[in-house]
Order: sequence, then structure tokens, then C-alpha cells
Amino acid sequence: MRFMAKSEVMVEGVDASAARAAELRKELQRAVKAIVSEEDSNVDAIDRALQALSALKDLKTKRSSFREPAGMPAPPDEFRCPLSKELMRDPVIVSTGQTYDRPFIQKWLKAGNRTCPRTQQVLSHTLLTPNHLIRDMISQWCESNGIQLPDPIMYLSDEGLTEADRDHFLSLLEKMSSTVSEQKGAARELRLLTKRMPSFRALFGESVEAVPQLLCPLSQTKSQNDIHPDLQEDIITTLLNLSIHDNNKKLVAETPMVIPLLMSALRSGTIETRSNAAATLFTLSAVDSNKALIGKSGAMKPLIDLLEEGHPLAMKDAASAIFNLCILHENKARAVRDGAVGVLLKKIIDKVHVDELLAILAMLSTNQRAVEEMGELGAVPCLLNLIRETSCARNKENCIAVLYTICFSDRTKWKEIREDENMHRTISQLARNGTSRAKRKASGILDRLNRGINLTHTA
Repeated sequence: MRFMAKSEVMVEGVDASAARAAELRKELQRAVKAIVSEEDSNVDAIDRALQALSALKDLKTKRSSFREPAGMPAPPDEFRCPLSKELMRDPVIVSTGQTYDRPFIQKWLKAGNRTCPRTQQVLSHTLLTPNHLIRDMISQWCESNGIQLPDPIMYLSDEGLTEADRDHFLSLLEKMSSTVSEQKGAARELRLLTKRMPSFRALFGESVEAVPQLLCPLSQTKSQNDIHPDLQEDIITTLLNLSIHDNNKKLVAETPMVIPLLMSALRSGTIETRSNAAATLFTLSAVDSNKALIGKSGAMKPLIDLLEEGHPLAMKDAASAIFNLCILHENKARAVRDGAVGVLLKKIIDKVHVDELLAILAMLSTNQRAVEEMGELGAVPCLLNLIRETSCARNKENCIAVLYTICFSDRTKWKEIREDENMHRTISQLARNGTSRAKRKASGILDRLNRGINLTHTA
């Protein structure tokens, strides 16, 4: 897919749109063929057909935008974008000093390329700086040749943003350093814009100063009590919205004030603020380097505390963040140290978010200290009972995986297993009816149990 996206940028002029349209029509034909050939509804094919139709519609709309008028004099080469070969309407400079038309270089970068198309040098960053000098020269050339470029307000970039949108975005960020009233209004609008428009999320990645500007009201407040709850909620939720954009994840997490402010938001503020702070950490932890950064920052403890509090709105987000962070081995040790095992077992016993919390418990069972705590806190009868009660195959599998680890780490737990087998035959039934992994773990426990019985009789 990356090669396809790259080739779209490299096709010149109108040919790029024509090639893309042909590609979308082929995709639509394939999707429709898959739909009509299946007796049952093919949901994936229907989605692909709808996406292709939507993309064709967008392409048709964009084709009606600016075209170089027939018969117009050829623009100087320095006024043409090296990618589109067309007259530039929004020239921007990349880190190598080369100038491109904004939508075409954005498309190049969006395709995953991190080199300058003209020089092939690796870009030291992907920030785009407006080239006002070239823009003014192009305007003068157009005026002297009787050519009218589209007004910046009418000219849409590849992401659907106008120059007016960009100016408005910058003005909102400036207001984040103004009066509390202006901060609240700007934060609320940024929250709404980043929720509705992915293109506004991407704007934060174009400047290293954008995220610090957004967080200015929170970072400059001396006491947590001085922060207006609604302002904090809007800022944290905006941070969540822009973190959804994949290209922003590293930028956001590596901005020095972000994780400390998220940790602070986990502890105080409205419940929506706390929930969205947890959701932001979950989103950011999709990047492996961010998992380490967040873990080292001490975020595990406030996440576990939020989980323990048990508010329905916040628990799932906190659990998702803990699970993602614990994929990294060193974060498992941090979670155990911060009391995760006890909190997880108590919630599971209380039948709260069992699916999610059991998955975390299974992940922690590779940590020796966690396994010891599980045994000490009564995990064996809890998990055996859950296997009998639940109809979820995945939950049964996670239960038996944890039991397997506990039993092979602590011989004192075999008595409980043996008593349950005599009374309920829980593990024997799972060895016959479980998933392949559950059967394997259950059979392993039974084999060990039977060997123990035989050895006792022999003695």
C-alpha cells in the first residue's frame, strides 16, 4: 500500500488524478464482485465498496479545483512544484531547503516517505515552513500575466484545510496564553475541531511548539486547585484527539510536560478528564518507545489507583492503558510493585470488567512476584470458580493459563486443585472442551496431578 501511495504523488499533473480514479474504479469492481458472489453479506467487501465510492466522490470534487488555464504562458520552473509540475499555490519549505506545493509534499510525507523528493536527502524533521517570498513572486507573475490564482480561503489542501483554517488554528493556540476566558473558549473549540476533523489533528504535528502551546494553561498553573475543571477537561480531551493521529504519537509523548500533566489529570479533575487522560496514555502506548517512556515516568500507579476506584466511565480506559503498557516486560514489574495484582483479583471476584482484567492478570503471570501474590491472595479458587461460571472461551483460557503458572510455581496449591477435581472436575472438563491452548494447559496440570498421586501411592 505504501508503494501505491508514493506513486500517486509522483504521477504528474492531471495524470495523477486519472490514475487514482482508475485504481479506485478497479477496487470498486472487485468489491462489488465479492458482494454479489457471496450468499451471506460480505461486510468487508461492502466497506471497501463504500470507501472506494467516497474516494471517487472526493476526487471528482477536487478535480473541479484550480487548473492552469489553456493558453497561459508557461510559469518559470522555480514557480512549479517539483512533484506536481504545476504552478504552486501554497509553497512551503522542507528541512533541506527545497520548496514544494503544500498538498503534494504532504501527500509524499503521508505515504511514509522521510526523504526530500528532489535531493533524496533524509529530512531532519517534517515541519513545513511557508515560503512567503516565492508565494509573493508567484502572485506578481500571475498578476502581470492576467492569471488569477484561487483565494487562499478557497484553496483546499490535500487534508481539506484552507489557509484560513490554518490561520484560525494558530490564533486558537495563541489564545491559550491569554486570559482564562479566551483560554476556555479556544480549548473548547480545539476539542471540537480535533474531534470532528482529522486534518486538525495533523496540524499539531507540523510544529514542535503546538502541543506546548495547547498545554500552556495547565503547565503554568502552580496548584491543581487553580485549574478550572472544564478547561482542564477540554485540554486533556484535545490531547486525546490529536494523539489518535499516528504521526503525532511520538511527538506528543516526547513533549516533556505531556506525561506529567496526564498523570496529574489521572488523579484529579472531572471523571471525564481522568478517563480521557487514561485513554490518552493507552493511545500513546501503541508506540513501543512510548511504552517505556510512560512506564519510567511513574504513570502505572495512578492508572492502578483509578482502576481501583471503580468508576464505570474510567475503569475500561485505565484497564486498556495498563494492558498495553504491560506488553513491555519491565512495565509488568512496575505494575506488580504498584499493587496491580490485588486490585485485579478483587475486581474479578466482584465480577467487574472480568474480560479485560483477566487478560491483564494472564499477562502478569509471566512475572514471578505476581505469581507469588496471586497464590497468596486466593487466586486459585477464584479462577477455578470462574472457569465453571463463564461461557467465554477466552476467559477460560486465561484462567487456566494463570492456574498452570501458579501450580507449577507453588506446590502448596496442588491440594486445592485436587480437591476441586474430586468435587467439580473443573480442569478435566476444560481438558475435553476448551480451546486448543486451554486443553493443553489443563492436560498439563492433570498430568502433573496424576503423577503426584501415583508417587504418593508408591511411597
